[in-house]
Amino acid sequence: MKTKKHLRQAGGAVRYGTTRTRSDLFELLPDEIVITILSKLSSTASSPSDFVAVVVTCKRLNKLGVHPLVLSNAGTGTLAVGAKNWSDEAHRFLKWCVNAGNKEAYYTLGMIRFYCLQNRGSGASLMAKAAIKSHAPALYSLALIQFNGSGGTKSDKDLRAAVALCARAAYLGHVDALRELGHCLQDGYGVRKDVEEGRRLLVQANACELASILRAFNNTPSPSTASPSSAQRPNSGLRSLKDYRCDLPEKKLHPANRFLIEWFGLRGGVPGAGLRMCSDWRCGRPETRKNEFRRCSGCGMVNYCSRGCQAHDWRVHHKLECAPMEEWNHAIDDVEEEQEVAEDLTEEIEGDDDGIHV
Repeated sequence: MKTKKHLRQAGGAVRYGTTRTRSDLFELLPDEIVITILSKLSSTASSPSDFVAVVVTCKRLNKLGVHPLVLSNAGTGTLAVGAKNWSDEAHRFLKWCVNAGNKEAYYTLGMIRFYCLQNRGSGASLMAKAAIKSHAPALYSLALIQFNGSGGTKSDKDLRAAVALCARAAYLGHVDALRELGHCLQDGYGVRKDVEEGRRLLVQANACELASILRAFNNTPSPSTASPSSAQRPNSGLRSLKDYRCDLPEKKLHPANRFLIEWFGLRGGVPGAGLRMCSDWRCGRPETRKNEFRRCSGCGMVNYCSRGCQAHDWRVHHKLECAPMEEWNHAIDDVEEEQEVAEDLTEEIEGDDDGIHV
């Protein structure tokens, strides 16, 4: 004969007079199954709110939601804390993920501490831990810190270490690191000069970008099926832009870069007195000392933290606006010449015998 305890364990029902109680099947699930489900959720959530909305449902989910296995698998979406919502609780959540060994949390919190909170030592240490786990963006960020001497003086640059970090990030498929390495080889900057190899790496970087664009084409939904495609339309000559899927969305920013952009945007886009932001809109890195970044050699009006940012901004934005300094100088000279001619003409008119004065 089954007892009340056995019935509850089996998910059955127990009747006491007119009262009938049912067991909670969710409470009967082993913790391992719930942790596995939460781990999958944390790795695929598109925003922190999606993950938090589930965790705060009940005490059990709240407790198991901070399990190290769940936090270690948290993806970039779950870690995408916004600068507007930055608080002690958000900082604490990222630290929990760091303590769980999450390499994305290492990098995100490291970037926030290094550039936003100006805790250079702790930020660089966290990024180094992510780099040890072969995190390509962390390797590249550390390379830029070494290239620019960020957080220190100009003499703190370590070009050889920066090139080595770039090479590792490029090996892991980081396109900007590959391009930076190619320019270093071409110019002999921090490494023995090898123009041919440098050009080969630059071509490879362009090929990788082209491959990413083609993947975006393949992953982009096809145009609406309401109108037939060019191949289906009779006597169709030219194809429309939508047939070529030219309305592709921009590449998603890493949460760390998005946080930097929002953080300094809320502060007027000025990281400090005399300091500048990288002119590439997708970067968000600020200078840590005056004249740290490179200026555009054409116009001298924009500055970049790296060759990768310069190449990207040139293609999508700056190419249409860059005016060489020579053109500005010629324009200034033309204005000065016109002013001199006007002054000479005025003097001649004032000295006319007819007594006409201007």
